[in-house]
Amino acid sequence: MEEFYSLQGEGHHTGKAAYFLRIGGCDVGCSFCDVKESWNPDLHPLVAVDDVIKHISETKADTVVVTGGEPCLYNLSYLCEQLSKQGLVRHLETSGSEPLSGQWDWICLSPKKGTRIHHEFYELCKELKVIIEEASDFAWAEENTRQIHHYCELFLQPEWSKRGKVMPLIVDYILQHPQWKISLQSHKYMRIP
Repeated sequence: MEEFYSLQGEGHHTGKAAYFLRIGGCDVGCSFCDVKESWNPDLHPLVAVDDVIKHISETKADTVVVTGGEPCLYNLSYLCEQLSKQGLVRHLETSGSEPLSGQWDWICLSPKKGTRIHHEFYELCKELKVIIEEASDFAWAEENTRQIHHYCELFLQPEWSKRGKVMPLIVDYILQHPQWKISLQSHKYMRIP
């Protein structure tokens, strides 16, 4: 769908420069999605991976973040192989709704309610990021932590359009459950892509 060089705005790597690849197509369709134009893959023509690698090489990026839509709708093995050959660190942001492909240095799992999550993501993710839209989402967050079989950083992120309402809830929840951290969409505050 799009590619750009910017700063990571969310989660563990907030503030880090990275090249972003947003893959078109999504099988989840969250009501709060801030990139709904990514959902329909037919709106986004296929792009040659080798061309994308060339674009990345024209920047100072050492990290590539693959996001969506839902990037795991596609086989990402060739992309990962080519990124690895260039010595680039590979990050994946996924809902976990589709099987994993490719080799990743960092996986951020952001599971969505009502979606079947492929268990391999619970075993491999290094970051669990749960979007909080209402108070009941805390139970969903905890349900997901029970699936993880290793150390994983835990983040609660306010749904952007309801941040004023849910921020106090998240702050209080983290004070009571300090294994969690807050993730803010800092790129929106900075007005960068």
